[in-house]
Amino acid sequence: MKARYIRVSTLNQKIERQLEKQYPDEKIYIDKLSGSIPFSERVYAKELLKAVEENKIRYISVSSIDRLGRNTLDVLQTIEKFHKNNICLKVDNLGLESWVNGKENPTFKLIISVLANISEMERNSLLERQKEGIAIAKAKGTYKGRLKNTTESVDEFLAKYPNVIHYLNKKNPPTIIEIAKLTDCSKNTVQKVKKYIHYK
Repeated sequence: MKARYIRVSTLNQKIERQLEKQYPDEKIYIDKLSGSIPFSERVYAKELLKAVEENKIRYISVSSIDRLGRNTLDVLQTIEKFHKNNICLKVDNLGLESWVNGKENPTFKLIISVLANISEMERNSLLERQKEGIAIAKAKGTYKGRLKNTTESVDEFLAKYPNVIHYLNKKNPPTIIEIAKLTDCSKNTVQKVKKYIHYK
């Protein structure tokens, strides 16, 4: 069976563009949520992955590769899950399929290799921003090692939101609401980041 995965940010966002190249026999999986949520944590993405693991689906289409995750690493992990289950992935805006005539598409494989390199760059950048945020918090004497009622450390929490830290660290930072929009995070998340690094 064929499937098409669609993600839109809001209930009002139109999905027609993502359905333009729909196959008649495709089963549609639509998640209406923020792109900041990991693929494996999305309601209908979970259903899709379950169907993949149960060998109910052999071919998956998406309008663009960024539909498959919250960041480059998440996209790569999603693609790897498909690959392990011998799924042929079609990316409409690239005009490419991951398999051609039963073999791996070398062009698609090259793109994945480039994505892997980008992911490594993003990870290094994230770690650098994390260190900067912690250094500032330590300088202010407000750094804490572990969050209350959780096994997650401040380091681990802040590492997930380098872009939020970046905006909060500006000389004239945007408002909480503006940062939430700029980083595709919730207002509560931005406030929590601000709380734990004690930006004024």
